[in-house]
Amino acid sequence: MVPGDINTRTGGYRYDKAIIQSLQQQGWTVELVSLDGHYPFPDETDRQSAHSQLESIPDDSTVVFDGLAYSVLPDQLKTHQQRLRFIALIHHPLAMETGISTASAALLTDLETRALACATHVITTSQSTADSLHHFAVPTNKLSVVCPGTDPAPVATGSSSAGLDMLCVATLTPRKGHAVLIEALAQLKDERWHLYLVGSPDRDSITFEQLKAQCEAFSMESRVTFLGELDEQQLAIRFEQSDLFVLASFHEGYGMVLDEAIAYGLPVVATAGGALSDTLPVEAGLLSPPGDVHALAGNLRRVMQDKQLMKELRQGALHARKSIRSWRTAAQEFETAIMKSHYLNV
Repeated sequence: MVPGDINTRTGGYRYDKAIIQSLQQQGWTVELVSLDGHYPFPDETDRQSAHSQLESIPDDSTVVFDGLAYSVLPDQLKTHQQRLRFIALIHHPLAMETGISTASAALLTDLETRALACATHVITTSQSTADSLHHFAVPTNKLSVVCPGTDPAPVATGSSSAGLDMLCVATLTPRKGHAVLIEALAQLKDERWHLYLVGSPDRDSITFEQLKAQCEAFSMESRVTFLGELDEQQLAIRFEQSDLFVLASFHEGYGMVLDEAIAYGLPVVATAGGALSDTLPVEAGLLSPPGDVHALAGNLRRVMQDKQLMKELRQGALHARKSIRSWRTAAQEFETAIMKSHYLNV
């Protein structure tokens, strides 16, 4: 069960879709149930619709439920808890989202805690996220960690420009730290660089307009290009033509996009938000504390000025890409977690 369209181009949805496809390839029968509604803040109509869809699922079914909706439906889950085996798939706790109010965080904490109590098992996409769930009273024996896989990719050829072409692929929301990245680059206008931002302008139009205004305030409109949402072929071309991948996120449940950058052999400058410090191979990039503009600017200046450092990071990325894990491996671990949930439920 997922909220909305499984083809939505975010890391969470791509994880869900890849796991479904890989499980099907391994012989599993998977029925996708899409929930309509305004998640993670459903209204009463959305909650009633979710109840009806749960009601239509046969008794004793195993329901893998994406946390974007699962975590905010505790009452509906409790109604069906005795006849369905719920496996909560948590990419990152909703209450830890950047930019939400204190009241919203408190509400989400309560909802998630009650919802997770209804789960037979909980699967997270990183150890960092698993560790964070002690705040929601999830016992260790109910947890499994299944990190994402990554599709193979060709080695990036890089740009043909005289400066550094940087790529950031991230939803335009406050948590992804674009404003921090732009402010850091404003300190480096004496260097030669161009930033390409991939992400839909429609998912959070307020943040998109704020970022455009920020670029204008720093007189950087000609050096920051908003590419919008790209399809897989367009995105592959952009990866191949980039020199450096950048991400200034405040928190990531895993950070699949870093693995994708490494698959192309791209060096990375990022923040250590959430699981990112575990995701990024140490030899392939530089990390700074989330929200630290000056530290991020310093790392960016280092790679812009130090050709030997860039060469070493590039070699590190090329080495790391050889051991990128496959979606087949991820699906096998997911299968094990499902079977573990059955065993615990006996």
